[in-house]
Amino acid sequence: MPADSADLKQFLEDGSTGESRERREQSARRADVPELPPIVHSVLDSVPDSAHGEERLQFLADQVVSLLEKDRKAMRKHIELFANKALTLDASDMDLGGPACNGHVWYRVDGDKEPRPAMGTYETEELDLLFLNLLTEKQMDQLFEDYATDFAYQLPVEGRDERPRRFRATMYFDYDHLGLNMRVIEDELFKLESLGFGSVIERGLMFRHVRDGLTLVTGVTGSGKSSTLDAIVDANNHDVPAHIVIIGQPVEYMHESENCIVRHREVGKDVPSFKDGVVQALRQDPDMIVIGEMRDPDTISAALEVTDSGHKTFSTLHTSSAIETIDRVVAEYPPEEQERVRNRLADVLRCIISQKLCPKPDGGRILAKEILWMTSSAKAAIQNGNTAEIYQMMWEGSSQGMTTLEQDLYRLAREREITPTTAMDFANNKTRMKKLMR
Repeated sequence: MPADSADLKQFLEDGSTGESRERREQSARRADVPELPPIVHSVLDSVPDSAHGEERLQFLADQVVSLLEKDRKAMRKHIELFANKALTLDASDMDLGGPACNGHVWYRVDGDKEPRPAMGTYETEELDLLFLNLLTEKQMDQLFEDYATDFAYQLPVEGRDERPRRFRATMYFDYDHLGLNMRVIEDELFKLESLGFGSVIERGLMFRHVRDGLTLVTGVTGSGKSSTLDAIVDANNHDVPAHIVIIGQPVEYMHESENCIVRHREVGKDVPSFKDGVVQALRQDPDMIVIGEMRDPDTISAALEVTDSGHKTFSTLHTSSAIETIDRVVAEYPPEEQERVRNRLADVLRCIISQKLCPKPDGGRILAKEILWMTSSAKAAIQNGNTAEIYQMMWEGSSQGMTTLEQDLYRLAREREITPTTAMDFANNKTRMKKLMR
């Protein structure tokens, strides 16, 4: 019997009456997981033939709300099997549902996303129902309004921090069905000094030494931005008496208050939006504000305003370099406002950390980063719209803690942490990388 769940035996004994022969034959194709609870097929068999697409999903959502708790619990246990497998594989993400996944459960391990046939194959309708069962009525409303919803998922499995394991989940429409991504939230924080930022940058990230300014941690999805932010929060939490407000969608790692009060406010549950969370934080006497993501001009403006008022602010962007980050922030505004935004950004910006996770030759991944620490020259370059000059400032700014991504990739290649091919593949500036590798 598989060992993915301590409750697996009971799960198998939930019963099998009421299933159609066709549904039972579909369930028999599963390898390392038990059959779906009979309520799944009872509900699916009740769907009117005339219901298609969003109407069919709405029908399923209405049925879920009226189910008995024991039936909803049985369906949640099946998702728990998938999530437990992600922990066993040390996967960063799990994807399933919708036509694209071909009925399989996919896991991202060491950067590669692949299906795991041993977890069985599923009909899209079966997964639609399992997914909807994870949501509250409020989250269902948001799903049908926005065609996507983000939420936190908690697994009754104790992590290394002696708390239940948590996942960041997003559910979305996928061609008349539902897709689900669940990202594993680490249960152990990195130490700030282990990230290799150097003493100058580490000092600048600490409230004790620098009490204001905006720090942006950037990178593509899955580049470790959240882990870096959590390391910064944890370092400050153990260093100085202060008040930290974290605004997330959803909230990921739950910090316990140590020297700091650390508050977690989840968008959609505790506060309507990132912008509202930032504005409200101004009245909550914070010292540091962590904004999960600057997604739109309203949130960017709120972040600039709260930083301009003297607070130390951290946030993230989906950009791959320091220069792209600056240009992206400015480009979020109409042309007639961009000069004003450049001046405001130049005044409040302290640091940009752009990072990537590169595969190591022997498995696993390692952090490569680009770091811009704001100097008077960098400030002038932003104000004048000459951001292209900033790359050379980072190239020559090692004494101030700065580095380009290419310099850091070259360092990792020299130390044999990554291969030269990997260094070239992950470089933003291929020309500079080739010169370094000669």
